[in-house]
Amino acid sequence: MHPQIEDYALIGDQQTAALVGTDGSVDWLCLPRFDSAACFAKLLGDEDNGHWRIAPKGAERCTRRAYRPDTLVLDTEWETPDGAVRVTDLMPQRDRAPDLVRIVEGLSGEVTVHSVLRLRFDYGSIVPWMRRTDGHRVAVAGPDSAWLRSEPEVRSWGQDFGTHAEFTVAAGEKVAFVLTWHPSHESRPPLVDPYMSLEHSVEDWRAWVAHCRYDGPYRDAVVRSLITLKALTYLPTGGIVAAPTTSLPEEPGGVRNWDYRFCWLRDSTLTLGALLAAGYLEEAEAWRDWLLRAVAGNPADLQIMYGLAGERRLPEFELPWLSGFAESTPVRVGNDAVNQLQLDVYGEVMDSLSLARLTGMHPRPQMWELQCALMDFLTTAWRQPDEGLWEVRGGRRQFVHSKVMTWVALDRAVRTLEEHPELGGGDPDGWRALREEVHREVCEKGYDPERNTFTQSYGSRELDASLLLIPRLGFLPPDDPRVVGTVDAIGEELTRDGLVRRYSTEGDPVDGLPGSEGTFLVCSFWYADALHATGRTKEARELFERLVGLANDVGLLAEEYDPVAGHQLGNFPQAFSHIGLVNTALALFGDQGAG
Repeated sequence: MHPQIEDYALIGDQQTAALVGTDGSVDWLCLPRFDSAACFAKLLGDEDNGHWRIAPKGAERCTRRAYRPDTLVLDTEWETPDGAVRVTDLMPQRDRAPDLVRIVEGLSGEVTVHSVLRLRFDYGSIVPWMRRTDGHRVAVAGPDSAWLRSEPEVRSWGQDFGTHAEFTVAAGEKVAFVLTWHPSHESRPPLVDPYMSLEHSVEDWRAWVAHCRYDGPYRDAVVRSLITLKALTYLPTGGIVAAPTTSLPEEPGGVRNWDYRFCWLRDSTLTLGALLAAGYLEEAEAWRDWLLRAVAGNPADLQIMYGLAGERRLPEFELPWLSGFAESTPVRVGNDAVNQLQLDVYGEVMDSLSLARLTGMHPRPQMWELQCALMDFLTTAWRQPDEGLWEVRGGRRQFVHSKVMTWVALDRAVRTLEEHPELGGGDPDGWRALREEVHREVCEKGYDPERNTFTQSYGSRELDASLLLIPRLGFLPPDDPRVVGTVDAIGEELTRDGLVRRYSTEGDPVDGLPGSEGTFLVCSFWYADALHATGRTKEARELFERLVGLANDVGLLAEEYDPVAGHQLGNFPQAFSHIGLVNTALALFGDQGAG
């Protein structure tokens, strides 16, 4: 039986991440970075595309699993007729090379454990050459090399292009495995002590969590979301990837399969808000600084997403040798949406940098100059149609959300100069006039008076979940009848079993793609926020409680959810979903839960 997306747990070292299934198999791991080629790609194919399973011989799904409290260290346990065993998985924060540590511990009785490692470099397409040296199994193919060792050493053998090991553990006995990657032209990196790595990882994560200011209801879910966001941060640059995976489908068997291992500007304001409110100024500043480096250059060339270090070229191509998760093809690497025009990102950047100033982050001398350059471009480009925040591939339109974000950019620019006149420069009078013009146009062309709701685009009757952000952004107050009408309309037309879709995919969908998708989790959090803002707090809290309940057994959320089948959909775990959880918790319970 093919695993479900929610069957996986995340481990990582803040430079890459692995997904571990309930059967004890690591089915996804890209080395050495989030966006590198995978050496375990069973997630998107089969066992021959690479995986590493450690489990009791003959056992299948584990009995239970959980993260150690306030850490990213995963414990998976099996109870068998012969006894019980635990596998502890972690990726310690690296010194030089990435390590995957797996510690097997006998809990009771005497259990025979089997390990099978199939390394397949380049997304499961290359079988490496294996050899033995210095007590290691060494895999080499092209630029990649991986070293496997165990402590104490256990017997291993090659079979079916994999490395097998079998051993018995009694109560209290332990066997540790370490898999280390490094470039094949370099010498082997220093060995790590697996038990010291475990101890230090637990200490480091708990020390980090201790800085969390939130102490209200659902604190465990908020902390798990913050840990997940930290795990999706590329430590060397501060960039935060949208997800550590590619091509997990938005519809089983469908074609809506995208690569999310990049950093989206759109996430910036919501991420900054979540990190700052929870007490993580250092991470927020690192993300702000990544943002400034990434967007530097000609404002006309501003992209919606960048690579981990701000790379601009993210060409999209397909991997035909992979059958896809649940036969969902094509499997894609890279993302052509990087070439789209999405005018809302100018508003997101301006909003993020405004928030950074308001919260007292250390200023950067080039920041205001860059903002003025962005505004110079936007004041002439804002009338253009664009692909919008959902990166549609069905042609450009005059999306209402893009125009609202133009207003946000103008508003934040004006407010910045009002609060910091010493910055000088800019065109505050022109920006004020244009702010009023944009506001007037959106209210005239993007609003349907017959239905009392804003619409997805000018002249359209379609709705869009992004309209839920209108009160949050300050475009209109939450008690404005047009805002209340929009929230009501989305509740009536875009919800499925109480959860919110981004937009309708029926008929001739705006995205130009066949098939459909699940409900979008961050949009459902936005709906809870909007319900709360418009005075329906009881409903908002009930929805929030339900959304928290959709997380898997270790507290992780994908991009989407299928309320009919009861399964998660899309790339996993999804930063946007966890940002939504944190921000909604703060909105609903912040007064009683933030220190």
